[in-house]
Amino acid sequence: MRVALVHDWLTGMRGGEKVLEAFCDRFPDAPIYTIVHRPGSVSPVIESHRIFPSFVQRLPRGVSSYQRYLPLLPAAIERFDLRGFDLVLSTSHCVAKGARVHPGTRHLCYCHTPMRYVWPAYEEYFGDKRFGAPASWLLPLLATALRTWDVAANHRVDSFAANSRHVAARIARWYGRAARVIHPWVDTERFHPPAEPGEGGYDLILSALVPYKRIDLALDAYRGRPEQRLVVAGSGVEKERLLRRAPQNVRFFDWLSPEETVRMIQSCRALVFPGEEDFGIVPVEAMACGKPVVAFRSGGAMETVVEGETGLFFDRPTPEDLAGALDRLREQRWDPPAIRAHALRFGRERFDREVDAWLDEEGVGADPS
Repeated sequence: MRVALVHDWLTGMRGGEKVLEAFCDRFPDAPIYTIVHRPGSVSPVIESHRIFPSFVQRLPRGVSSYQRYLPLLPAAIERFDLRGFDLVLSTSHCVAKGARVHPGTRHLCYCHTPMRYVWPAYEEYFGDKRFGAPASWLLPLLATALRTWDVAANHRVDSFAANSRHVAARIARWYGRAARVIHPWVDTERFHPPAEPGEGGYDLILSALVPYKRIDLALDAYRGRPEQRLVVAGSGVEKERLLRRAPQNVRFFDWLSPEETVRMIQSCRALVFPGEEDFGIVPVEAMACGKPVVAFRSGGAMETVVEGETGLFFDRPTPEDLAGALDRLREQRWDPPAIRAHALRFGRERFDREVDAWLDEEGVGADPS
């Protein structure tokens, strides 16, 4: 069986790339088709595959600023020649599911969300008069065109799997399609409690610094609380604005190495998760280290965090509500082994088993070797 993997872009190892990594293990000879590839930015497992980037890779600053080419991404993904493959397996949060397949090829899509920029997070990215004329006049037209393409492209997929019930509901709402739910896997061997229990006296955010993550909400929650420290690790288009806005008790780091990420989680008091996520793999990584999570009561976090046992929720996306949850966190005693036991439900073995069941049901589950 000839298999091709299609992924939106390869510029860093986040939750979507961990799913792709599992598919690379499952299909070790499968080539990967992607919008852009920054060599060395993903795991050795992924880098070992043949990787074919789109024409966006050759455009000015195509790799570093591919988001600016959003209007071209549908055309880029459609231009891949996927003839001769028996199975195309896409992992998509933007355009990967729109890859064109040929008669006789099955196309299965593991969907992290329908195109985030024009559906659930359009206002965060493009609303609130973020852009002046003429961009502010053209963006609604562009968004409408991309939504139209997105809805049409979903019909190229034979079967959807969603990374959460939250995303499955979006797929049903915007595409009119059913999707089975397969939660992503978390490396519960790499993320584990520290050998010596202890806390570094800080709360932690690990996140891309983009609008829908709501990092500014967290900055305001820690403002005026000098005794409470917050560490924010990540980078993105919002970084300069957030740095200017941050109070003195908030410290920023760039993306951490895998080893540094584990150490930072192991040493923190709690993980703070202020945005609405499709699934949210970082809270599960924190829980695997025995750390409680403070999360907004929405999205995928509601499928992973157990209130009062592995973390706490705040109900409104306001600094006051988040600050109140942080106060409750300090008043409660937490059981790190119990928190970790809950996170173990999201391990790799469970993910592989559920993916195998999906492939078998779709008639493409034969061992590729």
